[in-house]
Amino acid sequence: MLGKLKIKYIQSLGQKKLRDEEGLFIAEGPKILQELLTSAKKNIVAVYGIEEWIQANEATIGNIETVIVTDDELAKISQLSTPNKALAIIKKFDNSATPDLKGKVSLALDTIQDPGNLGTIIRIADWFGVTNIICSTDCADIYNSKVVQATMGSIARVNVQYVDLAAWLASKKDIRIYATALEGQDVATMKKLEEGIIVFGNESKGISEEVLQLVNVKITIPKKGNAESLNAAVAAGIVLAVLS
Repeated sequence: MLGKLKIKYIQSLGQKKLRDEEGLFIAEGPKILQELLTSAKKNIVAVYGIEEWIQANEATIGNIETVIVTDDELAKISQLSTPNKALAIIKKFDNSATPDLKGKVSLALDTIQDPGNLGTIIRIADWFGVTNIICSTDCADIYNSKVVQATMGSIARVNVQYVDLAAWLASKKDIRIYATALEGQDVATMKKLEEGIIVFGNESKGISEEVLQLVNVKITIPKKGNAESLNAAVAAGIVLAVLS
């Protein structure tokens, strides 16, 4: 049985301030936990799950601290509206190393504030073998529970860093910078990229003027219908499918 203090502590990790202080975050659900138990087992501090799930996954969990909880207890510690069998407390990943951009396609995100979009972009990047994502400091927090859920485990395989994006891009004199915009070169007419940084902007406002001034090439996905804009994650998927 979980005590009130433990329940309160786990609940507190839903707040960014406390996640930052503790260096921990929460991941939930069988699919994500299976991914993280495979690719980031050393970062998992503890697993909380209903008895049926714990017993079925004992071999994979190994010697990680494991706590069997009731459905009611899981509902109290879960960040989800509908809790799903298991939850893990995980050490944040060390993404402090300077990213190696040579010979790679990397992404830069300017004020992507929707957690679902950010998580989905991380998952898309992982699908296309993109290992570096550089975020402006006002992007959603990578360890927000909605971001973590949307990555479906890709959070463990993609290096995500937060920087002053304009200053960071300005320092990249030896690598070409591409940016998605309403007006630009049709992405379908471009050759595959062997190296470069692709910038994606805010869901409603696009890329800031300060960042746009640092771009070498503007690219676009031509519009045929009447939608005002594309979802940032959808745009990332299309661009990477064409260029990577």
